[in-house]
Amino acid sequence: MHRAHSVPLINMASRAPVASGRLLSGLRKWYYNLSGFNKFGLMRDDTIYEDGDVKEALRRLPENVYNDRMFRIKRALDLSMKQQILPKDQWTKYEEDDHYLTPYLDEVIRERKEREEWMKK
Repeated sequence: MHRAHSVPLINMASRAPVASGRLLSGLRKWYYNLSGFNKFGLMRDDTIYEDGDVKEALRRLPENVYNDRMFRIKRALDLSMKQQILPKDQWTKYEEDDHYLTPYLDEVIRERKEREEWMKK
């Protein structure tokens, strides 16, 4: 009988998480670039809708971080009005996108939920 050559399952299984991790990372980068905000020099957290929680998180940002955010937003608005984008070497890169607002926003949401739970009692 002729036996088909096969790769041991243990070998395939050990490579699967690495391959799927790279695939997921590649997919995230692709989607990030597809979104387009990086072509204006914006970061992901610059594009979050400003509800009450976000406004409070913004209020808590250090002044220099807040000023950097406002510069990026004003520049993006100016470019958009002119129907232009930044030169490619100035686009925000996926690896350089700092989620600067997320820790503050998480804290604000946690505090609000605690207050809501306290008010129920």
